[in-house]
Amino acid sequence: MSQTTASLDPDHPALALAFRHLSDAAGPRPDVTDRRKSLAALARALGRHEDGLIAAVDADFGGRTAAETRLLELLPLYDQIAHARRHLRGWMRRRRVAGSRFLWPARAFYEYQPLGVVGVIGAWNYPVLLTLGPMVDALAAGNRVLVKPSELAPRTAEALAALVAEAFPPGQVAVVTGDAALARALTRLPLDHLVFTGSTRVGREVMRAAADNLTPVTLELGGKSPAILHDSADLGRAVPRLMTGKLLNAGQTCVAPDYALVPPSRMAEFEAEARRAVAALFPNGLNGDYTRIISDRHLERLKGLVAEAREGGARVVELAPVPAGPNGRLMPPMLVFDAPEDSALMREEIFGPILPVIPAPTLDDALAFVNARPRPLALYCFAEDGARQDEVLARTMSGGVTFNDCMFHVGQLNLPFGGVGASGTGEYHGFDGFARFSKKRPVMVQPRLASTGLARPPWGARRRLIGAMLAFARRAARR
Repeated sequence: MSQTTASLDPDHPALALAFRHLSDAAGPRPDVTDRRKSLAALARALGRHEDGLIAAVDADFGGRTAAETRLLELLPLYDQIAHARRHLRGWMRRRRVAGSRFLWPARAFYEYQPLGVVGVIGAWNYPVLLTLGPMVDALAAGNRVLVKPSELAPRTAEALAALVAEAFPPGQVAVVTGDAALARALTRLPLDHLVFTGSTRVGREVMRAAADNLTPVTLELGGKSPAILHDSADLGRAVPRLMTGKLLNAGQTCVAPDYALVPPSRMAEFEAEARRAVAALFPNGLNGDYTRIISDRHLERLKGLVAEAREGGARVVELAPVPAGPNGRLMPPMLVFDAPEDSALMREEIFGPILPVIPAPTLDDALAFVNARPRPLALYCFAEDGARQDEVLARTMSGGVTFNDCMFHVGQLNLPFGGVGASGTGEYHGFDGFARFSKKRPVMVQPRLASTGLARPPWGARRRLIGAMLAFARRAARR
């Protein structure tokens, strides 16, 4: 790995030094015991820093309940660590494969080997999970890791830096904190892999920068994830699940349902159920259990989306009143009916507690609406019939799918998490993350007596044998 880029970056000396430490630390590949110890060290440090992380996240958001951070960030992170430690020996096992009949008696196998230094650029919306989560998989794969938390959650970034410095030597994991310019500099380093979580717009910039070094990337982006409610759906059960997925973290979730497709005859019922669901989720109003918006800029953007849609003729329904007095960066949950199709609300990922409701008389109409747009990170469909579910799968494409609920497919550690097209490239979690941050290295072992001795000139003496082999291969391919 070249260190030229790092050593020539005078504007970011801390980044250059961190990268040099990680690059110089290359040595024997860590075995399963080393990797399990590293993951255990992370879990212990996480336990010691839990309270500080919860407080930092709360401060960065200007209000996020500790229960939400524990449930949506810390619990899945501990689960991810435990899953990796439990399965690591099996993941690392060398796997023999059947050899080609024309290369008999050679043996063939493959094994997963570490890539080297993996860069992780974290996200602000789940600043603990989406920063340390990719790191877990990278460590399980035996890599060293360079981490850049989001500058939009600065207190959490500093808390993560303290946690990592306590748990790991600088030659194994390093955290650098700073602004977006620092993140851009990181993308220009000759890393062995780079993970970025964020918007599609910035994801394109990351891919362009990484291309100069041919650095492979995993991009976890977003998009407008649809929720289809089939006419057969029990709205009394479906809508509370949908609204939970929409309103956790005040909708600031990459896999939150972005809009709902509802049969026109059930619009009024949907609205009533949404009101009931919000009242049940927040019985004391939009106070302690309801997360605030991350920044003034994002809050103003969300307000602008609603104002433009309303000016275009949309009907906006606030599902809970704004409490009296100072509320910080609060955006109440809203439904938006009849939003203009060319409005920003219908073109951009919302990333907030606003749910456009789109009429879709039939499943065909709903699928046509979804397929006319870029492929989303997630797709949700509320339909009990298995054949109908298969039809949805056959006729759509998305990063992931959940039937009859929202978001929680992300917690399935034996399933990959990732996007497709504009919603991302690559996937991680569990074995898929281990494999993503490894080189699946193929190996062939040739014995002393080998049939490949026949595959060399002079060809005249072997013309008949080659013809027979080709005829055999031709027949096998046609069977």
